[in-house]
Amino acid sequence: MWRWIIVIAVIILWLIVYIMRTYNKLIVLRNRVKDQWAQIDVQLKRRFDLIPNLVETVKGYASHEKETLEAVIEARNKFQAANTPAEEMEANGELSRVLSRLMVLSEAYPELKANQNFLNLQRDLNETEEKIAYARQFYNDSVLTYNNKCEVFPSNVIAGMFHFELQKFFEVTEGEREAPKVSFE
Repeated sequence: MWRWIIVIAVIILWLIVYIMRTYNKLIVLRNRVKDQWAQIDVQLKRRFDLIPNLVETVKGYASHEKETLEAVIEARNKFQAANTPAEEMEANGELSRVLSRLMVLSEAYPELKANQNFLNLQRDLNETEEKIAYARQFYNDSVLTYNNKCEVFPSNVIAGMFHFELQKFFEVTEGEREAPKVSFE
């Protein structure tokens, strides 16, 4: 009789320890996802801050490219108005697309291409874009690990009990997949 009580007690204790460890691991993974999103957010904000200077520099050389400049400003405003990571991801895709169109403009204006301020801003923006890409990769890796933990048996049972929700990947939008089309006619 005592043996069965001890065996049941050991099984219950093991089950409690397993639930605690799995719960704690899920918390750590969820926090890593949040941290990686914060890293992306820092770079997106840096890019956001560079845009007005870039637009002002381009305005001086390509004032008749009003449509492109307005599209950049509009996309920047949409990003600023975004409240959730999903909205920020969507606004980021649009912002990336119009920024690439803005960069293509420099090819049509040799004076702009030679402007030191523009070159510095372009370099800073390129560095920021590289950091964003790197941060996206780490974010998506963290989301993958977290989502796997939430979906794989038996940890999915614990994730369901404590209402852990799957996270979205930072995906490329359709607009970002296409090369920008700029016409100089």
